[in-house]
Order: sequence, then C-alpha cells, then structure tokens
Amino acid sequence: MSNTLSRSALMSAAVFGALMMTATFVAPVQAKEKTVMVGGAAMYPSKNIVQNAVNSKDHTTLVAAVKAAGLVDTLSGPGPFTVFAPTNAAFGKLPAGIVDTLVKPENKAT
Repeated sequence: MSNTLSRSALMSAAVFGALMMTATFVAPVQAKEKTVMVGGAAMYPSKNIVQNAVNSKDHTTLVAAVKAAGLVDTLSGPGPFTVFAPTNAAFGKLPAGIVDTLVKPENKAT
C-alpha cells in the first residue's frame, strides 16, 4: 500500500505542480469570445482555470482535488498557469481508494 500511495502521491504532486503553470486571461465576457471545448464544456479565456474547470463534467475529480489541496485561490489568480488536467476516467484508473485518501483534509500536504 505504501508503494501505491507513494506512486499516487507522486502523480498527485505532478498534477498539482503542472496546474501551477497556463495563462488565464481576465477580460469581460464577449458574445464572440473564442473558446476551446474541454470535457464537453466551453473554456473561456476571460475566466480563470477554476471557473472553467467547474463547468467540465469530465473534471469533477480534478476540481475536488484542487479544492482539497487548497489551490482554488492560487489558480483563481492572475497566473500564468499551465494545466495538464486528468479526466475523471484517468483518476478512475488509480487503485481503489487512492483518490478518496488523497482528498481527505489530513492528506492536504500530500
């Protein structure tokens, strides 16, 4: 279990480290704003990473992990950030219980 947890902790650290790096642009939302589709949801340059991610049904686990890690304020800031965002399906490939363990308040540092 500790080897599995270590691998998961490493993966989690890599994901959260990667989250700390794509530009977000804050500007008024315009009717013709160019978007990119991610997880079936439009991603708007005028919104920050967190505002965009919560709209993707495929990234609910990532959003929960960002919240659990206390990164909402950081990722709502001016950036720049790059996001390599695993989908719920990707998180689902981890051993059973790993995600549940990592999002517990006592595992915030992990």
